[in-house]
Amino acid sequence: MSMPSVEIIDLRNELANGNRSMISRKLYDEIEKNIKNKEQTLLFLNRRGFSTFVMCRDCGFVAKCKRCNISLTYHKQSNTLKCHYCGYETRNLNICPNCNSKNIKYFGTGTEKLEQEINKLFPDASIIRMDIDTVSKKNSHEEILNKFKNENIDILIGTQMVVKGHHFPNVTLVGVISADRSLNIEDYRANERTFDLLTQVAGRSGREKEGRVIFQTYSPENFVIEYAKNQDYDRFYCTEIELRKQLKYPPFCDIIMFGISSNKIEEVEKAAKKLYSLLQKNCKISNVKMDIYNPVLAPISKIKNKYRWRIIAKCKLGNHVLNTIGKTLDEFYKLNYKNVRVIADINPNNMN
Repeated sequence: MSMPSVEIIDLRNELANGNRSMISRKLYDEIEKNIKNKEQTLLFLNRRGFSTFVMCRDCGFVAKCKRCNISLTYHKQSNTLKCHYCGYETRNLNICPNCNSKNIKYFGTGTEKLEQEINKLFPDASIIRMDIDTVSKKNSHEEILNKFKNENIDILIGTQMVVKGHHFPNVTLVGVISADRSLNIEDYRANERTFDLLTQVAGRSGREKEGRVIFQTYSPENFVIEYAKNQDYDRFYCTEIELRKQLKYPPFCDIIMFGISSNKIEEVEKAAKKLYSLLQKNCKISNVKMDIYNPVLAPISKIKNKYRWRIIAKCKLGNHVLNTIGKTLDEFYKLNYKNVRVIADINPNNMN
């Protein structure tokens, strides 16, 4: 089996040429070709829902979760707004609760919106979508995959769940709608995860026939996109490891994230600042070399009615460091912050 050919499409050029669609002209032509040849297409977008947030264009109000400090995602099929962190759900807005305007606008894109657009562009094509919203029923995951394979559905639209471990013999085209989306998250593993995701999704094309892959991106010059295009694991590793060395990221240094949360907003900030001062004091006493950054609000400052702060520290982990952290936490809890919870996460998988 030969590797599929990969082409990078600069979405900035698409905009400059008047194409405001989610689908570049090149990807449109390739999908059309596949439909005529009765070959299958996989379109990958790692964001479910219809729109990523809903805003009033008159006053700027954004619909947010009541329990989390995050915008609600619009799901058109159920006409609801959902929080993808805590599961909160409410009816869609027709009138702004802040100024009573009816000028409500939907921003951002998800798999549901992509499905609608593909239906408009290719009205005669058979299309199936696979994301957390379509696989909520028992066995629905297998049913969708079997239907796609056995009924030779023209286009499968999916999130990350379609990337790993699936063999689609008749898929000859993969389109990545937003190849740089996962590059823009606050996580030192963002480059690694994006490279892994792109190389895996590219591998779904051309399993038994000649395959093509299209990466759509606003950052075609990014080394992650370029090396993923060429499946160049060695060059990606060399570039990424040098970046991590310069920035003191694992494996050259360990990251410790102290997450401080409370249902009382005034208490969590005080607790975070107190923990910070205790860490500084005990590191000095124990002669532990640790870079401790000032306490700040977490990127998502409220989840499930818990207000969140964090402290990030960098050091080379060892028993002396662990003992100092343990001592600090013991001292902190003796101060009797009743409503505060602290988690010390070493090299966390999620930096939110």
